[in-house]
Amino acid sequence: MHIEFYGATSGITGSCHILRANGHTVLLDCGLIQGRREEMEKNRLPFPFSVDEISAVVLSHGHIDHSGRIPLLVKQGYQGPIYAQNATVDLCDILLQDSAFLQEKDAQYENKWRQRKKKPLIEPLYTVADARDALENLVGLKYREKREILPGVHIRYRDAGHILGSSSVEVWLNENGKERKVVFSGDLGQYDTPILNDPAAIEEADHVIVESTYGNRRHRNRQATIDEMGQIITEAAHERGNLLIPAFSIGRSQEVLYYLGKYYDQWELGRWQVFLDSPMAIRASKVYWEYPHLYDEEATKLRKKIHEMPHLQNLQLTQSPQESMAINRIKSGAIIISASGMCTGGRIVHHLKHNISRRGAHIMIVGYQAHGTLGRALVDGKPTVRIHGDEYRVKAKIHTVGGLSAHADVDNLSKWIGNFKQKPHVHVVHGEPESKQDFRDRLERDFNLQADVPGPGDVLAL
Repeated sequence: MHIEFYGATSGITGSCHILRANGHTVLLDCGLIQGRREEMEKNRLPFPFSVDEISAVVLSHGHIDHSGRIPLLVKQGYQGPIYAQNATVDLCDILLQDSAFLQEKDAQYENKWRQRKKKPLIEPLYTVADARDALENLVGLKYREKREILPGVHIRYRDAGHILGSSSVEVWLNENGKERKVVFSGDLGQYDTPILNDPAAIEEADHVIVESTYGNRRHRNRQATIDEMGQIITEAAHERGNLLIPAFSIGRSQEVLYYLGKYYDQWELGRWQVFLDSPMAIRASKVYWEYPHLYDEEATKLRKKIHEMPHLQNLQLTQSPQESMAINRIKSGAIIISASGMCTGGRIVHHLKHNISRRGAHIMIVGYQAHGTLGRALVDGKPTVRIHGDEYRVKAKIHTVGGLSAHADVDNLSKWIGNFKQKPHVHVVHGEPESKQDFRDRLERDFNLQADVPGPGDVLAL
């Protein structure tokens, strides 16, 4: 029995690990590498394992850095099951097809340049047809349902509280009469966030693979974060500018809308035009609506009371490109929630082009920004940024609202690890190098656990 560590070992994207037991090979996540262009080019490299030997894929949740190379896996010949929590199956139907559409568009854009330069043309990493083929292989499971997926291999999904359907995965491996239990955290959410339940407590494991996105940082207090959002909206209204909110389509957009609805009167939102300018976020919000049994207590009570999430009477859902472009004619009084969350593409980039050099405009950053992204440049206070090949002076005011992160901070991560009654061997992944090292040190110091930071390709015998 072995664990092999591949993706999310040298950064926070491209989650991908392998478990081997009883002659079978299980792939935990198959995520897209995101960030700088040179990092994303690694997605075109061959998988660090043979696709033919994969017996089953177990997916922790739908975010593209965990699921985004599944269509490529299927394109290269994988025909087995892809297990996921039921809500994740529905979200993947949106996310994987959207990712494929973007792959096709990026290839078309690149090939226009290559044709002019008389360079060889490229193929998209995968197509919409490849994504649809992959979706045919998805198998939905409920939380807390233990399932034998291969002889000697059982799994069970537990709520990770990160986005709808996000899961930590319990895996039991049996070989030659010996059993080992591996727990993969997936991405863990914060405790006491709206809509979603807290990460489920898991008490037993021999080995734990844990994320560390915020392994050395604490988020701001939740109420302080809500107060800050209100202050930013008030300030933007006073300065008569637009407010841009780059937000991930799955999870963050729904949370932002939840707060805008809940504090509609207090924040005087009636004087704004509010746009959800993301077809994917619109579709994802409908999926969220279809899974009320996965809501936390507060959201459940609210849904029973008003039969919907907090209502924004001035919310406009902009589906078409023409509707999106029309927003850019508005110079003042618009709150624009749009993807991508790290400003690496999508409609938010066009809104930034029209607003970033305007004094009075405000940009509210509500999620993690990876190194090399436009969002990270804004958070780091760069005076100029490059968008679509042109330089823009940053005159808009940038706000970083850290408390809205969908990721657990160091205290939340420690709380989750503290649920284990035994002392498992912990493997820290999915974080920047310093974050991983600091969290490993904390686990050894505070919990007296054996912990390590595996590198790409490391193999551990169980």
